[in-house]
Amino acid sequence: MKQEIHFVTGKGGVGKSVVAAGLALRKSREGKKVLLVELGDQSFFKDFFNEPDVAFKPRELKKNLDVALWSGETSLREYAKYLIKVEALTKLFFENAVMRAFINVAPALSELAIMGKITSGPRDYGPLVPYDCLVVDAYATGHFMALMRASKGMAQAIQFGPMGEQSRSIDTVLRNQDICHYHIVTLPEELPVREAEELKSQLANEFSLRPQVILNKFLETSVPLATLKEAQKDATSDLGRFALYLEQHQERQRGLYQETQKNFDRLIQVPLFFETDPWKLVELISERMV
Repeated sequence: MKQEIHFVTGKGGVGKSVVAAGLALRKSREGKKVLLVELGDQSFFKDFFNEPDVAFKPRELKKNLDVALWSGETSLREYAKYLIKVEALTKLFFENAVMRAFINVAPALSELAIMGKITSGPRDYGPLVPYDCLVVDAYATGHFMALMRASKGMAQAIQFGPMGEQSRSIDTVLRNQDICHYHIVTLPEELPVREAEELKSQLANEFSLRPQVILNKFLETSVPLATLKEAQKDATSDLGRFALYLEQHQERQRGLYQETQKNFDRLIQVPLFFETDPWKLVELISERMV
């Protein structure tokens, strides 16, 4: 069975990390062994799930579901150890001031190391990643495109040698939609929807990809319009003002939903859940992931 890789991105503040956790839980309940991957130097899931630590080495969250935190440096360090084979030499390499300075300033090296780690399973290259499915809580939209472009740019810059070959193989996997799946999380609000549309166009134009959009925190209510109109007759009361707000909010949501539905042929709507327990919230979201 081929390893699945799911990238979850979106404008900051749209709830992409919780959606990524919901998708990972859904996949684990389908019987797959799943790794939920955070990118960066600090873990959101450590505090969200009240875990003692989330680090490069995976740790178990639930049955069939582990979590890990991968940064450019930790991914590059593991890759160097894999090539050099000697821990002491790897340590010496990374503690060398000149090499550390090069790593910090080299364009796209951090992003390339992360993408190399994420795609190592399908490419059968590097340390084993023994999971059926990776769900990547990726960077927000702007940085995500830098992540996607890293291997393509490196492959164009370096035509020959191992780095050029690895960059081309990473880029090939990222474009393979039988392996890699892309999910853009947005809100039923103007700016997040516009940013999602822009990212969709970039992924389509540069990589020929068809991302799925997840319209998160959609406020669902069963209050009839006639009831809202009746409450608005007392325009000075709190109830009347709230009824007006709710009607206008629903109208904006409907318009943005219709626009999103028109621009994305793959759309999931996730309600706004009034739930404070982290795992209950993730379970509710997981039920909407298809």
